[in-house]
Amino acid sequence: MSDRVLRLGLPILVLTVGGFIWHLVVQIFTIPPFVLPGPGLVLATLFADSGLLWNSLLVTLLTTFQGFLLAAVGGIGLAILFNQSRFVEYSLYPYAVILQVTPIVAIAPLLLIYLPQPLAVLACAWIVAFFPVLANTTLGLNSVDHNLLALFELYKASRWQLLWNLKLPSALPQMLAGLRIAGGLSLIGAVVAEIAAGSAGAGSGLAYRIAESGYRLNIPRMFAALLLLSLAGVAIFFALSGVSYLMLRRWHESAIERER
Repeated sequence: MSDRVLRLGLPILVLTVGGFIWHLVVQIFTIPPFVLPGPGLVLATLFADSGLLWNSLLVTLLTTFQGFLLAAVGGIGLAILFNQSRFVEYSLYPYAVILQVTPIVAIAPLLLIYLPQPLAVLACAWIVAFFPVLANTTLGLNSVDHNLLALFELYKASRWQLLWNLKLPSALPQMLAGLRIAGGLSLIGAVVAEIAAGSAGAGSGLAYRIAESGYRLNIPRMFAALLLLSLAGVAIFFALSGVSYLMLRRWHESAIERER
């Protein structure tokens, strides 16, 4: 059996077995739906409330995409600035670390006080996704092969030529790895902020629907919304992994190994 068949088939098999065990547990112990709904009821709720849930999912995905885009542009741009100026790096990098290690659940309520609700949710998505892009891109730019760097300097390449023709291509694998991490984290940031906004009585994203369903003990809808969020996160990861593979497959070892 090929490796690709195993990588595709085994997760599906585990999911099927897990869903069957879940169904058996609910049936055997006669667990009420407001405690633990069965997988069939969750799927039925997903289709019954599809209009409400899909509209909320689009709101969450829009915030996620905007936060990811801001993190990508800001993280890569600031990493390039750090690489070009040690003074700027030493001045600002510690504050980027502080921003990263501060729990987003502590920041979200403050942002909701000082910013309009959509901007506060967007800021949370950006804060969580920003640092992985910055850190990975900075690492890649600072990890250029010293022999290649000496060769470019021997031919008197300008700072722009060094950056464009050597440093950025060399940093591309680390940069794409940071973007893959940031994609999922931007969704997490949006979800945390939406839950905080929902506790304040405002919001329309999918995480707000989860909080609302919990308050109303509509547990099947909560599970259906959680399933949609999980599928969205998986889709984001695979989309960014596909972009990374397409950009690296012709020259980088990580992508070449996957084709064997």
